[in-house]
Amino acid sequence: MDRCDECLFVYSALDSGELPGRLRDLAGHFPAALHGAPDVRRRPAPEVWSPLEYACHVRDVFRVQGERLALALRVAEPEFTPMGRDELVVTERYNAQDPEVVLADLATAAEGFAARFGALGEADLARTGVYPWPQREVRTLLWLGRHTVHEAEHHLLDIRRAGSRTAGGA
Repeated sequence: MDRCDECLFVYSALDSGELPGRLRDLAGHFPAALHGAPDVRRRPAPEVWSPLEYACHVRDVFRVQGERLALALRVAEPEFTPMGRDELVVTERYNAQDPEVVLADLATAAEGFAARFGALGEADLARTGVYPWPQREVRTLLWLGRHTVHEAEHHLLDIRRAGSRTAGGA
């Protein structure tokens, strides 16, 4: 996955020096997107997460990616455990969480990941780990940072779409 056909994100177009700022900026867009949804807990379709569920997922992506980054700095080519994204929606009761707490936690997690990522040198960025999704593949920490930006951007789009589908009565 080096390009997303749905949201048009191109991994190679994002320079490593841009990543920390981009991560911080992205976190700042989630409050308006979530507040713009008519019903943050309503799924526009049974198989589509609600805006709040997407925000919870992005918060947890920042957290998990931070853990993966730390592991890759300690261990040579670790195997990253899948985060269990679909299970977390249920076990962590994403749709029952307080949206304001989720947004605050998302901003904190994004800042923490951005700060850790910003401290990496070129040798660190070249370190690798075995990433479990969408298929098991060896990836660099630079890719991990780019993928995290993609996840946040893509799911910001998902929140906006879910909110507009809900508003349109879909």
